Parts: sequence; C-alpha cells; structure tokens
Amino acid sequence: MASISRRGFLKLGGGVAASVAIGLPELTQAATSTPAVEGRVNLPYQMKAITKAQKLQVNTPVQFSYPDAASPCALIKMGAPVPGGVGPERDIVAYSTLCTHMGCPVAYDAERRLFKCPCHFSIFDPENAGQMVSGQATENLPSVVLEYNPKDDSVRAVAVEGLIYGRQSNLL
Repeated sequence: MASISRRGFLKLGGGVAASVAIGLPELTQAATSTPAVEGRVNLPYQMKAITKAQKLQVNTPVQFSYPDAASPCALIKMGAPVPGGVGPERDIVAYSTLCTHMGCPVAYDAERRLFKCPCHFSIFDPENAGQMVSGQATENLPSVVLEYNPKDDSVRAVAVEGLIYGRQSNLL
C-alpha cells in the first residue's frame, strides 16, 4: 500500500474539490433542463377526450383513467356552477378516485353528493374543489383539469392538480 504525505493528500483533495466546483453548475443545469418550455413547473400532460357535455346526466359520475391507465378518475356534472367547473353551465368537474390517505378507491355517493372512502371513512366534496371534509386523509382529492370546447361540445382532461396517491410524479 502506497503512503501519501499530508501535502500530497491536501493537493489531491483540493484538485478534486476544484474539479467538482467547476463541473457542478453544468451538471446541475443538465439534470434540471428538459425539452419543455423554460420556467415550466408542471409536467407536460397529454390531452384526453372524455365525453360530450350534452351526454352527461346531472349527479351521475363518468369513470375514466387519467393521466394513465393506472389512475382512475370520475367526471361529474354537478348541476350548478362550482369552483373549477367547465362546460356551458360551469358545473363539470373531475377528480382522481384514489383516496389521498392510503390510495383506496373512493366512491361517489349521489344522494349526499360526496366522495367516500370505504377503507378509513374519509369524505371529499366535489362541489368545493375536492376538499377533504372528514376522515383520515389530510389532502384534497387531486383535481383533473378540464377543458371544454363549445364548437364540438367536448370535455377533455388536460392536467392534474395535486399529487395522485402513491406517486412522486403524476406522470409515470
């Protein structure tokens, strides 16, 4: 085993530190830069057509998956304008149906107009941005951002606000 003097050790350590300091800004920039628009903080979601607004029945959920097949969601026409609502009456909203507490699938209770988690009894309000009303959950249901096109009456999913349960990122 070769021995190294204190002076040699300090020279070597200083050289390594200088090399890292010089290369660090480039490494950091390369790791954080993406082909997306500069300054963008959201991941690029694919647009997905869900249904036509005129086909929706008030208080009857439409099931779909977004942003991928492993992400169940529900779209509901509430019958009155609600925060974040789209469509001619601004009453169409959509949410992930995975409870934010432990990922159990929530079900829509049409009579009470709430999402309920059967596992730990969390309740979420779709008329108030998916707000957690009671139970073990500490976060609101992730909201699916919708767009309405009046020309063809289509409702499309374009993004998700809030983190889907069990993910580090909504896009896999």
